[in-house]
This record gives sequence, structure tokens and C-alpha cells, in this order.
Amino acid sequence: MYKKTRKAMALSLAAMMAATTMFAGCGSSNDSKKDNKQDSKQNSSSGSSKKAEEVTLTFPVWDLASTPYLNDIVDGFEAKHENIKINIVDIAASEYVSKLSTMLNGGADCDIVYIKDPDGTPSFADKGQLEDLTSYVEADSLDTAKFVGYDDFNLDKKQTALPFKTDYYVLYYNKDIFDAANVAYPSNDMTWSDWEEMSEKLTSGEGADKIYGGYLHTWQACVQNWAVQDGKHTILDTDYSFMKPAYEMALRMQEAGTIMDYSTLKTGNIAYASPFQQGTVATLPMGTWFSSTMIAKVNAGETDVNWGIATLPHPDGVEAGNTIGSTTPMGVNANSKHKEEAWEFIKYACGEEGSQKLIANGQMPAYQDEKTLDSLAALDGMPEGAAEAMATKSIVFDRPIDSNSAEVNQMLSEEHSLIMIGEKSIDDVLAEMGTRSEEIQGK
Repeated sequence: MYKKTRKAMALSLAAMMAATTMFAGCGSSNDSKKDNKQDSKQNSSSGSSKKAEEVTLTFPVWDLASTPYLNDIVDGFEAKHENIKINIVDIAASEYVSKLSTMLNGGADCDIVYIKDPDGTPSFADKGQLEDLTSYVEADSLDTAKFVGYDDFNLDKKQTALPFKTDYYVLYYNKDIFDAANVAYPSNDMTWSDWEEMSEKLTSGEGADKIYGGYLHTWQACVQNWAVQDGKHTILDTDYSFMKPAYEMALRMQEAGTIMDYSTLKTGNIAYASPFQQGTVATLPMGTWFSSTMIAKVNAGETDVNWGIATLPHPDGVEAGNTIGSTTPMGVNANSKHKEEAWEFIKYACGEEGSQKLIANGQMPAYQDEKTLDSLAALDGMPEGAAEAMATKSIVFDRPIDSNSAEVNQMLSEEHSLIMIGEKSIDDVLAEMGTRSEEIQGK
């Protein structure tokens, strides 16, 4: 019922820094929005010296210490709106979804709904907890074409949220390992078969000195995403045979020793960043968010990896530049007492000004224009050729914005491990996935 893929705007080589504002907030009632704006203009021009009433908006977030761009956006917004203060409520990432749900269900103060898992948006919308932003968007004449994933959050003809931040997969690589192996750097038009062959050439050494040519993290997304990359299938399919080639590649590489095996990663609780930053992994398919991490680690002297970025490899028969990603949205609590002010905040956060704050922190905004990629690539510490590498033709959502996505995704995670540890055959597990998916979706 909801759109399952989102064609991202074709981002050219000259596409980067003027990406847009971000964050979602709470607006006034839809019927009175235009009237309220007119009243505000009349009051401000009446010569009255009375200061506008001060309003405080509650803004729950997760892991604030690791997301400094949120403070930058809040500071920028408050500087422009002296009568609106933002009360940030910091929640641990592991507890955020449940605590946000409790706040919304229990009627606690919460004006800006920052949605951690985009596929959870329908659940909030179905409970009537998200304000329909359609009239706000129309009243302020937002250029919705500049938002990556805008239409995906239009559910039952209601605009439930604005896209704030987006991320998608690219290929990170260690230039020094390539140079030592006398292997050409990855191109921006490379198939997964090319990547598998390249990883074999780059693998060397034994034991503590071993260099792995590739790396696939333990998330099921780091196998299953390559199966939905062509946009023909989603995780909500009930016949998962289309995932078999991706799993066959992962098991081949695991058996050949060109990637670290799943069991070692899982039992050792190894984070994907560590092997790459330690210089033991030549190539790493990972999200654009990892760029800012690498810049910070290099600047802090915590890694000396000479890194680069290439476009994510693509399946045979699929055009280069087709990738997989996700967009983090912000909405307005339908029960907020300050909807108009909350809308002003998310309009700022998710728009041009907010996007510039994100870019300054090395993050990819959902609001993008022709300068966005070039602006990101121009950041101090970004590798040469980053703009070309990050240019996309299509971004497929890894998890469709659908009420069944979260439960199906959890099921796929459970079944994924059975394949990767060799407990069951690929065919048997894919068949079981189909059965369980039908049960979850009532098909």
C-alpha cells in the first residue's frame, strides 16, 4: 500500500554542500495554520512592543553525545526564534523506541517526534500520534522534490513526517593495501562479482598478520540488501529465493577466507569499524555515516588508514549508482500544544539551514540540491573523488515504510544467522523465511 522504493535525485559530480534543513517538529492545527501566520504578521507590524510568548518544545533524541549536529541545529534555530526554546531529552539508543512510544501513548510532553526506525512511522500514524503536515507544507510552499524519501512518508494521503537525514551504502577501501598488492582501486562501476574477485586478490597473510580483502558485517542487511538493490524485490516478499545469489557469495567468501567468518565476528562482538580502522580489511561495504567517523578517528590520531570511497558494487544487469539506504524522519506530535512552533522547528531542521549543519558534521541530509555532494566532499578529511563515489541514480529503502516491516525484519535477522553459521541450507532457510513472512503479513 505504501511505496517501497524511492528514486533519489540523480546527484551529479557537482552535488553537495547546499543540502537542506532538517528535523521534525510540531505545527499548529492544519485548519488554522494560514490564519495563525497572518495573525502573527499583523501582530508584529502593529507596533506593539510586547514580546512574543515564550514556548518550550520537548524534543526526545537518542545518544546525543554521538550526534553533535543536533545541538548545532537547535542552537541555530533558537538564535532565529528567540521566543522558542528546545528542551532536548536524551535517551539511550537501545531504549529510545520503547520510551518514545511510552511518551506518546501516555500523553507525556513531546512536541517533536524524531523517529529512529523509519519503518516504525506507520505504527505511530495508525495510532493518530503524528500530525498531518500536508497543509503546513502547502502553506509554506516547500519544494518537496528536494527531500529524499518525501513521498514514502505520505501514508493514507497524509504527510506524516519530513525526511531529515539520509544514509546509503558505499564501498570504503584502504588505499595502502591496494598499493601493496598492486591492485587498482575500486571503480564507481563495479559488480558484486568484481568485488568478490578483487577481495581474493587483496587477501594475504595468516593469523594476526592476515589481511582480508573484503568484509561483510553480521547484520542481515549486509547480505540481504544486495538482493533488493535492483528495486525488484523487498523484504516483504514471501518468496525469498531472489536472495540466494547474495547468500551464495557470502558463504563462498567466508569459505575462501576472503572475509572474516560470521561466527568469529558474532562471538567476538566485533564492530565493523575496528578491523577497517586497524588496517586489516581492504574493502568495507557500509553506510555514508561512516565517513564522519573516519574523519574524526583520523583527526584524533586513532587510525592512520589511508582511506577512499567508491560507489557500492551492483548486481549484474543493474546500472551503477543504484544503492540501498534509509531516511530518518521527523514529525509533529498530533497532541502537541504547540504545533505551529514545532512545525517551524522541523521545517528549519529538515530544510536548507538544517542541512548545512548536517553537512558541516559530515552527515548526509535528506534535503538535497545540486551542491550537496560537492559540499560534503569538500570537508576537510574527505578523500579525493568522494562526490563522484556518492553520486546515486536510485536509493532503494532497505525496509519499506510498512506496518509489517519491523516484525519481518526481525524474523529475517533470526533466520540469517542459521545460513551464515551453516546450521541449515540456504534453500531450507529461505523457504522458512517465506512461511514466517506469510504468517506475519497474514497472506
